[in-house]
Amino acid sequence: KWAEHMRAQGFDVKTHEVEDVPGQRKKLGMPDAYGSCHTAKVGNYLIEGHVPAADVQRLLKEKPKAVGLAVPSMPPGSPGMESAKPMPYETLLVKADGSTSVFARH
Repeated sequence: KWAEHMRAQGFDVKTHEVEDVPGQRKKLGMPDAYGSCHTAKVGNYLIEGHVPAADVQRLLKEKPKAVGLAVPSMPPGSPGMESAKPMPYETLLVKADGSTSVFARH
């Protein structure tokens, strides 16, 4: 459902089923600590988990030095994880050294 959310916001999404999601995440360069159920590549960035399209659009506009964005776990209420009981969550900016800062609060 996250891919549908991204398509609805104008992103061209191509999916690839993989056997080893953590292994693929590591190969791409996203620290496992921020892992979720899927990893995407957008431009020169990685997008981990249920990151809102608006956050990805902001990332592409601001172009910070970073690996990318992550929404660890699968928080209810995030794109693709719609819920009658949404929970607050944060989108993290993942830096090359593995550290993070809060990019957005939802």
